[in-house]
Amino acid sequence: MAEDQIDLFSPEDTEPSPASVDYDAIPTRASVPIPRGVYDDLDALGIHCRSCQRCELAASRTHVVVSRGSRTAPILIIGEGPGQQEDEQGLPFVGKSGQLLEKILAAVRLDTEKDVYICNIVKCRSPGNRVPTADEMAACKGYLLEQIRMVDPKIILLTGATAVKGITGEKRGITKIRGQWMEWEGRLCMPIFHPAYLLRNPSREKGSPKWLMWQDIQTVKAKLDELMGEG
Repeated sequence: MAEDQIDLFSPEDTEPSPASVDYDAIPTRASVPIPRGVYDDLDALGIHCRSCQRCELAASRTHVVVSRGSRTAPILIIGEGPGQQEDEQGLPFVGKSGQLLEKILAAVRLDTEKDVYICNIVKCRSPGNRVPTADEMAACKGYLLEQIRMVDPKIILLTGATAVKGITGEKRGITKIRGQWMEWEGRLCMPIFHPAYLLRNPSREKGSPKWLMWQDIQTVKAKLDELMGEG
């Protein structure tokens, strides 16, 4: 009897460890969701993003646009998707919208090299810069969720309606929800105008998109200082 009891708890009967993930199979099959925690680090994620064939956007891209900025940033910024210059350079927000974003951040003493991590809902350019489809966003979402997990930011900024919808499912227009704090999966998020929208609306008058953006980014910086114990 004693031997039977010992056998019940023998190492051979312990629960086996999970099978190792076949990384090479993940990016190439859109039917296979990308599980949480599958990547050990952002380098591994980047490698698999760059060979991804999970949706039709892969066929027309020049480069996969994964991210830029600090991997330990307290602020993570999510855009819609790469434009032409981003597709050519393989980096997000490097065109006119990116230049304006950097100016906005610099105005409240936020450095794109150490304070922010920048990525997109989808990592390949949509033909004609059209809005990504629901299937395209779904195919890419696992990568984005892994980026959020590994960077572990204190604040997430969602630039534009597509970023908001792609992460939270919120369907209200950006003008109705910008500047409002919301919680998503235990994380603090704020929808803000996309810099491209600000470029199309250059007025700085009170109540204009640029004026509202200035209010929002100051609110973000104040909250970050509070969270970092600098307030």
